[in-house]
Amino acid sequence: CEVRPGPEFLTRSYLFYANRLFKALQFYYWDPSCRDPSYSLVIKGKLRLRQASWITRGATEADYHLHKVGIVFHSQKAMREVASWINTTAGCGGFLRPGRSWAPGALYELLSAKSERDCTAALGFAMHELSLVRVETRYQPVARLQQSGSRLVEELYLGDIHTEWGERLHYRPTGYQRPMQSAVHHMHPCPACGIIYRADEHHPPILPAQAQLPMQLSGSWVSTHCEVRPAVLFLTRYFIFHGNNHTWEGYYYHYSDPLCKQPTFTIYASGHYTQGIPSSKVRGGTELAFRVTQARVTPMDQVTVTMLNSSEPGSCGLTSSWSAGMEQDITPTNGCLALGINLPHTEYELFKTEHDAQERSLLYIGERPTDGSSPDSPAKRPTSYQAPLVQCAGAPEEFSNYLSLKYSGKRDANGNEALKPLPVAFLLFIALVFLRWD
Repeated sequence: CEVRPGPEFLTRSYLFYANRLFKALQFYYWDPSCRDPSYSLVIKGKLRLRQASWITRGATEADYHLHKVGIVFHSQKAMREVASWINTTAGCGGFLRPGRSWAPGALYELLSAKSERDCTAALGFAMHELSLVRVETRYQPVARLQQSGSRLVEELYLGDIHTEWGERLHYRPTGYQRPMQSAVHHMHPCPACGIIYRADEHHPPILPAQAQLPMQLSGSWVSTHCEVRPAVLFLTRYFIFHGNNHTWEGYYYHYSDPLCKQPTFTIYASGHYTQGIPSSKVRGGTELAFRVTQARVTPMDQVTVTMLNSSEPGSCGLTSSWSAGMEQDITPTNGCLALGINLPHTEYELFKTEHDAQERSLLYIGERPTDGSSPDSPAKRPTSYQAPLVQCAGAPEEFSNYLSLKYSGKRDANGNEALKPLPVAFLLFIALVFLRWD
């Protein structure tokens, strides 16, 4: 069950044909468990892949054209609410007459290229996600009795949705949503995959019920893959939460490539967080406030070193003192202006924990604002989530070691532990184990 900014709760099923035509189904729900359907959209059109993106490395840019968009309501309540939105849209005043009763299974046309009718704006609907595409192929380790093996997994990454409702209709993505699984070559186990694949606009998928987990932040949590954020950011994250005194530590490993093989800089931050309260806006989420009081930065390449050494004196650590692989405390200068870090700093967050089909504990942290700003006020608190972190006890051993130890071992001139990359051969091994690009 996906959570989009707003919040919106949905599942998706997309079918692409060899002649470039596509049919996309989007199922919307009232609840964050995707068990109470509201309405379904049927989207038909044509997609043309263009060239490799010069903004988001590893992605392909595409053009799409919508032929038709239809809507099927799954209750009188949904029909009444959506119709009230659409009827206020210019040129769509007669979409549905007030008081019209709900007709189960009826398909109503929202957009038609032939008649040049488009009543989708009121829903905040756009398919700009199709303008940025990436297919990733890899192998999932499979443990069998007396032998080991692997299973092919294919995932489709489509463009991200803007966190501001008013921007999403014309926003061109530079990051990704969570990947869609191939109906044939998907992660195992995946209870939701078959349910969504077999659904149609008249029979929306009802996902299995999940137990509500209490928010327990104690322990270590790590990224499961190289993450891509808008504005060309590639990173992995590693967090340690100390539940006994509500303090936290976070490592943000930044890279210049979509495989997370070429490190640029690392940020270590720490502080404390408040007792969480249930979110009234995003059911299933917990609202917290995080105070960042300390931070350290380690440049990992010469470009970052040059940038930091060229920063305004007193704005980012000791003036002209940066060198590759050497960590420096930026707390005395109240952060680092060149990297957009201000200290001390408070962020208003949204968290959620759940178990996946493999019974691993997952932690979802609020999605960062698309415009690159910080959720530094309650009004900017996220209403959707980033890719989940997995608790280290449940992470694949090789991957958790890779993320938490790949920069360890080097000490700076004062004898403090600094960061350095592991040998290239090890990074290549990790890339071969976890990623195989088409």
